[in-house]
Amino acid sequence: MTTEPRVLTFQALDSATAAIHLRAELALDVDPDDLFRDLTAGAQRDYVVVETRSSEAFASARIPGAINLPYRDMTSESVSQLDRDPVYVCYCESIHCNAATKGALKLAEFGFKVKRLSGGISIWQAAGYPVDRDTPDLSSTSAPTPRCAC
Repeated sequence: MTTEPRVLTFQALDSATAAIHLRAELALDVDPDDLFRDLTAGAQRDYVVVETRSSEAFASARIPGAINLPYRDMTSESVSQLDRDPVYVCYCESIHCNAATKGALKLAEFGFKVKRLSGGISIWQAAGYPVDRDTPDLSSTSAPTPRCAC
């Protein structure tokens, strides 16, 4: 019995169409390693890192240098003082959270250039990259806490 490969259920795109799609994907997403290397080298020019979860999540762990713009609180008034020139790199908890997408969408709708950090802060931390905190790390406590915090 011969079965057709599931991977090829849908025909692959021609190379030109695939290149257009993949270039667009890269125009929207930032790799945590690239961001870390920029921050380490002091090469963070022309972009701002944005935590789009709640202020409590921002206080508990954030990427060094990030600003906090909770997507739920974004309005044209709340972002009116932001510089329009840089790209805003939004992140949230993880691939299981869409606060970064919601925040990036709002910023884009307000006329800002945006990208998202792939994997959020959970992938950032899993890679061993540093975080800043305003509150003690309570991850070792037995009390369950919501992971997303957006």
